[in-house]
Amino acid sequence: MGSMLLCALSPHPPLLIPDIGGEDLARVAKTENAMKKLASMVKAAGPETIIVISPHALVFQDAIAIHGAEILQGNFGAFGAREVSLSFRNNLKLVAAIAKKASQEGIRIFRLDEQAGRLAGYRYRDYTSLDHGVLVPMYYLREAGVTAKLVAMGTTFLNLHEVYKFGRALREAIEEEDVRAVVIASGDLSHRLLPAAPAGYDPQGAVFDERIIALLREVDVEGVLGLDESLVERAGECGYRPIISLLGTLDGLEATSEVLSYEGPFGVGYGVVVFRPGRPNSDREFMRKISARQRAEVEERRRRESPIVRLARSAVEEYVRRGNILAVPGDLPPELSGRAGVFCSIKKHGQLRGCIGTVAPTRASIAEEVIRNAIAAATEDPRFAPVEPHELDDLVYSVDILTPPEKVAGLDELDPKRYGVIVRRGGRSGLLLPDLEGIDTAAKQVEIAKRKAGIRPDEDVELERFEVVRYF
Repeated sequence: MGSMLLCALSPHPPLLIPDIGGEDLARVAKTENAMKKLASMVKAAGPETIIVISPHALVFQDAIAIHGAEILQGNFGAFGAREVSLSFRNNLKLVAAIAKKASQEGIRIFRLDEQAGRLAGYRYRDYTSLDHGVLVPMYYLREAGVTAKLVAMGTTFLNLHEVYKFGRALREAIEEEDVRAVVIASGDLSHRLLPAAPAGYDPQGAVFDERIIALLREVDVEGVLGLDESLVERAGECGYRPIISLLGTLDGLEATSEVLSYEGPFGVGYGVVVFRPGRPNSDREFMRKISARQRAEVEERRRRESPIVRLARSAVEEYVRRGNILAVPGDLPPELSGRAGVFCSIKKHGQLRGCIGTVAPTRASIAEEVIRNAIAAATEDPRFAPVEPHELDDLVYSVDILTPPEKVAGLDELDPKRYGVIVRRGGRSGLLLPDLEGIDTAAKQVEIAKRKAGIRPDEDVELERFEVVRYF
């Protein structure tokens, strides 16, 4: 059986490369020395493959990208040092095993290779070129004499529990493929430590860095997962999600850590932390605890859902599991027997998973409208892959029943909390539902509706508004 020898958090500022950092390298001497120490530790461990999770690789909302070319290469030309280049042989067998194991856990993998490049319309070299999130730590490993193969991947905007679960799947793939591996989460911490920082200043940046370094020192998985979302957002970091996948690789294991260094002289936090996996410990099976909490939440949610939402959920589950369109109930309550436009929205772990609707009625009853639009939201929204059976227990539904739209003269007659909006120009139209998170002004509401319709911001449009009754 294979083994995960070490895990590490590595920063990735290009200035750590001597040809780029120059005199500034002296200002990050702690980080440079820690990177050299980390590289020596990796060399001593003798891995066959290095796995790097980088936030600067291609990132998907609902999938994880993994480089699939046989040879992976890159240079620091974007930072004025094209002559500093690196090339590695990929461990394609392990890549395939990771993809298979992740798929079994319901996590989609996108392989970055020539075929994928043609399908997605990108140039092939975009899929073989390594980003600096991979190149910086690998530079130090190469300098230390590490000659292992490389598996390079990005992170994802999936829910944090899915990001953590991917880490667990990653370790299981390592073990099943009988490979000796080191996993590196590449990421800088807050980018907002100083007024002159590249992302601006926020006093919460230092709070985030202090907190996460303390949590990593104790390998406090639940503490890292439970960090306040607003704190993470205000920190302006790029390492949080790679860190969570790294911690997922340690799920169910005892582990110790050593903080080799932390500093932020340029307003960006650089932390170097090494983790040593230990023996199995059922008390540290956090994935099991997370799953138990999620099941309890599902049961409570099902207990409280309205009849309309129960109908939408039942329609999706029947179609996804058996391919059948649910029959309209024989004894309809009053709110389902009329006719109206209906929008069905589906979320998974707080993120949109599908939304399809009709502005005006197209079916004989609201019930039939709900059934058809719920199925469409789950299977036909072009922004997402169709819902799969293993996802059904994680889905949260809402149903909006629309009033007939009415024309309005301008923005002053709109209220994004109360009214949805429809914009029209010629044959193009776009719709946005009311009371959506992050949309607080009529101007913003119209801007997004125009974008959805393919209408330029400076083009005039006809405006309509409508109200909804929203069911959960």
